[in-house]
Amino acid sequence: MDRSNKLLRYLASRLLLAPVMLWLISSLVFLLLRVAPGDPVDALLGSRASAAAREQLRQQLGLDQSLPMQYLDFLGDLLKGDLGTSMVSAKSVGAIVRDALPASIELGFAALIIAIVLGLIAGFSGIAKPEGKIDLAGRLYGIGTYALPSFWAAMVLQLIFAVGLGWFPVGGRFPPTLVPPSGTGFYLLDGVLQGNWQVVSGALRHLALPAFTLGLLLSGIFDNALRLNLRRVLRSDYVEAARSRGISETQVVLRHGLPNALLPMLTIAGITVASLVGGALLIEVIFSWPGIANQLQEAINRRDYPLVQGIVVVVAALVVLVSLVVDVLVALLDPRLNF
Repeated sequence: MDRSNKLLRYLASRLLLAPVMLWLISSLVFLLLRVAPGDPVDALLGSRASAAAREQLRQQLGLDQSLPMQYLDFLGDLLKGDLGTSMVSAKSVGAIVRDALPASIELGFAALIIAIVLGLIAGFSGIAKPEGKIDLAGRLYGIGTYALPSFWAAMVLQLIFAVGLGWFPVGGRFPPTLVPPSGTGFYLLDGVLQGNWQVVSGALRHLALPAFTLGLLLSGIFDNALRLNLRRVLRSDYVEAARSRGISETQVVLRHGLPNALLPMLTIAGITVASLVGGALLIEVIFSWPGIANQLQEAINRRDYPLVQGIVVVVAALVVLVSLVVDVLVALLDPRLNF
């Protein structure tokens, strides 16, 4: 069987596994919400509400049904593409997710670019003189940024660049003096498409600090990965053969070592997308960023079961999709892989 057929079989198996993974994740979230302490009725009415009012609300929310019936209703709505209705705002969960998701994607995409650039620069800096001062500084950078608590780093950067220097806003996604652009929900993209550079400037100033903070915290992953992969590649037989032919060390690194060392970075970038969801939670809360992670935190605090379930399902679907695309790209770019 040739490689193209194997790749198609691999892709088909991954596509068949994706719904199973989403079902397992959604079921786990459904059960964890029900066994976790706290009652949505108490969160909505308070502990002093009368028993009649509590029972009436419980019937309206469908919480008076048995757990298997609630689960079947949840799965039935999910199969129809209905994520339910928020218990708190009575808005469609799908509409809430659609409104919040562009903000999180914009922040995550910008942070991922910053993380890759910073990580690759730090990881590549010590190749000329391994075990030297620059190499040691790069190692310390990778370990330090990976180990920094996100809430602490965010508040320190806020104090320095927003409060102290006044270069960036403390929080928010858009200047309150301007009207947010209509369109895709991605403010930078909408501003560019509409040619409104005042919108682009305002959105960029609000995006810069939270994106840099999140990107800085994730850059250590790429730094350590590139450093390890590049050293492993530079010790391989084909690199030694290139050196024996008289090729300069710069060409050996750039033409033979770096392209092969960068291939695993695609996989790491895909995994980092999942990390962006958890890492962005505290960043969005601290910077008052109106993204999906912030919505998730509020929904958990309010015991808003449908909103929590809907957000987790959508995020899980995005992570599965990104992982599938990354796996296919790696398989296409790396002929050494077998399926």
